Amino acid sequence: MRRNDNFLKEVGSKLKAIRKSKGVSVRLLGSMCNLDFSNLSRFENGQKDMRISTLKLIADKLEVDVKEFI
Repeated sequence: MRRNDNFLKEVGSKLKAIRKSKGVSVRLLGSMCNLDFSNLSRFENGQKDMRISTLKLIADKLEVDVKEFI
């Protein structure tokens, strides 16, 4: 496993935990951000990289600072 893979898994895990703590389903968050829920699920599982602008959008929709994911 590469270092980048570990980073993606860590960010994804934090995203998933925050999303769940807010009581938001992956489908709802995908809809709120105009993202396909399957891509969002892959982000959360560290299987897909995302742009920082996408992470910022997600943070805004979840009403948290983007630093919470890093």
